[in-house]
Amino acid sequence: MIAIVRFQVAGYLRSLRVLQPLIVVALLVALVLAQGPSGPDAGELAVRTFADVAAFMFPVWAWAARALLDTQPDEQRSLTATAARHQSGPTWAGLLAAYSVNIALGVTALAVPLIQAFQVGSSGRAILTGCALNLLVAVPGTLLGAWTSRAVIPDPGISLLALLGGATALLLLGLGRLSWLSIPMVGWMRAAHEGPNVFVSHFPTTALHLLIWSTVVGTAYLLTTRRTP
Repeated sequence: MIAIVRFQVAGYLRSLRVLQPLIVVALLVALVLAQGPSGPDAGELAVRTFADVAAFMFPVWAWAARALLDTQPDEQRSLTATAARHQSGPTWAGLLAAYSVNIALGVTALAVPLIQAFQVGSSGRAILTGCALNLLVAVPGTLLGAWTSRAVIPDPGISLLALLGGATALLLLGLGRLSWLSIPMVGWMRAAHEGPNVFVSHFPTTALHLLIWSTVVGTAYLLTTRRTP
């Protein structure tokens, strides 16, 4: 599986598709995050940045995961599935490769906010919570991208619309009574804006929600791709 992960990541990098989300992240850092928080509430503002970055990066992570999983041609994907020892091996490897790339993109986005948070004296627990939040949110972001990849939706146009529609639907669901069906984006942003202590205390609930959502959606994806020829 590790060999397949390396192979897929290497193919994604060679295709230069990684430049698309990387440019978006670079613009975010240069135009928004580089300014940094200031004033008497700089420590609290720095913590809010972690929650804001997680919300912004969610569709970027989905986009990057979809691109990575679609980089490999169908013929090559079939050969990889044939060579794999286990039927679900290539599927797991694809998800792991996409998640690894997304973590690298997340580190790029969080490097400046992390430095700024230490400089303004933000709470260490709040900083760790912000980093953990981004690690967790990258999982459903990766899964959304996987659900809109060519293995599930062969048509690229419909796939792109599904990606945009899925991200929008999850945001809108989070605003209403069906928020339990969505990722708790509104919840973690609201907690972060109420202060570092609330952000830290609210994190276990957010983490549990993300883990349950990712488990259900990830299991459905594995079952669907197993049936896909």
